[in-house]
Amino acid sequence: MKIGQIVYSIAGRDSGKPFVVVEKTENSIYVVDGKERPVQRPKRKNPKHISATKHCLSEENFATNRAARKSLREALENDEFKEG
Repeated sequence: MKIGQIVYSIAGRDSGKPFVVVEKTENSIYVVDGKERPVQRPKRKNPKHISATKHCLSEENFATNRAARKSLREALENDEFKEG
């Protein structure tokens, strides 16, 4: 997984929701959605608990909460970026 990649949570109470990867460490991935998980407070997820898509956003598309929400919404409106 890369920074900027759109992923889906497959475990936890946020399962099924899309996120953007903003940081990557050895054992964790930090994700945001711009609403419940703002850029200032990313969610730490286990890489086993997320499913990656092929779509990757540029850094300016998730620099702010508004940009992250807009980019996720636009990407999800296209059928080619569904989970998987």
